[in-house]
Amino acid sequence: MEVNPPKQEHLLALKVMRLTKPTLFTNIPVTCEEKDLPGDLFNQLMRDDPSTVNGAEILMLGEMLTLPQNFGNIFLGETFSSYISVHNDSNQVVKDILVKVLKPLDVKTKFYNAETDEVFLEAQIQNITTSPMFMEKVSLEPSIMYNVAELNSVNQAGECVTTFGSRAYLQPMDTRQYLYCLKPKKEFAEKAGIIKGVTVIGKLDIVWKTNLGERGRLQTSQLQRMAPGYGDVRLSLEAIPDTVNLEEPFHITCKITNCSSERTMDLVLEMCNTSSIHWCGISGRQLGKLHPSSSLCLALTLLSSVQGLQSVSGLRLTDTFLKRTYEYDDIAQVCVVSSAVKVES
Repeated sequence: MEVNPPKQEHLLALKVMRLTKPTLFTNIPVTCEEKDLPGDLFNQLMRDDPSTVNGAEILMLGEMLTLPQNFGNIFLGETFSSYISVHNDSNQVVKDILVKVLKPLDVKTKFYNAETDEVFLEAQIQNITTSPMFMEKVSLEPSIMYNVAELNSVNQAGECVTTFGSRAYLQPMDTRQYLYCLKPKKEFAEKAGIIKGVTVIGKLDIVWKTNLGERGRLQTSQLQRMAPGYGDVRLSLEAIPDTVNLEEPFHITCKITNCSSERTMDLVLEMCNTSSIHWCGISGRQLGKLHPSSSLCLALTLLSSVQGLQSVSGLRLTDTFLKRTYEYDDIAQVCVVSSAVKVES
């Protein structure tokens, strides 16, 4: 704790007593065997001591709580009570008393953008205090545009079990990772897909308890991520099988979005074969006009002539108004197996 001003030494008498964060009273047990000279005297004294545990008098920890002798640290987010007495021995006015507040947690976040409009948030939370914490709650409060799903538990025999096991304690300097999936709400799905620049995701709400149940709570500021830019036209996959048979047609569904906020496009679709992927259908067909911020879904058929993990490539979109062509390769990957291996639909 600091006091400012004055800067002269020995001008203030400061007395601080902390009224919270008690500790268990400890004593030094003194005992001996009954055949020794004191006999049962030491044991009887410990049994009569009100600070010892009945039936376990030789334990150092007792049943009483003691207030700390020194003030200790104040951590951001925790509630504390204290008695402060300041006596000014100088002829100057004391303007304020500054209290140092330490940070109990170190929070780091990472964002991962999926092929769809989903966003995955990884939050790394580290306990940077000197005592263990019980992590009561770590949740993500999403912004108005998103719904959130926590990915920190698994379903086992019909019960939701946390991935951190039965122990929710976070030891000093230990780090725990939390994962969340954010998906745009239906009414914002199109806007979320084409928004550029910084996008507000939400904020983390963290609640913990220390040794004797003192609760602390922190909320981060609004988390922001850099949304990927999709250019003028975005092509994404809505549906594709994981595994297909060799030289057998399969179907995919593509979604084409006009990311322009002002310009209508007149699009033509071309399908170019690769060494392993062969498109089925008419190439160069007209898709019609696509208005700003609008989308259309397109069902396509193709087959693979090579086994293994194959990349879907070769789609071209041409805007006839600007005579501009957009190329889309490595759209997705599909596993191609021999037709002798039955692929379940």
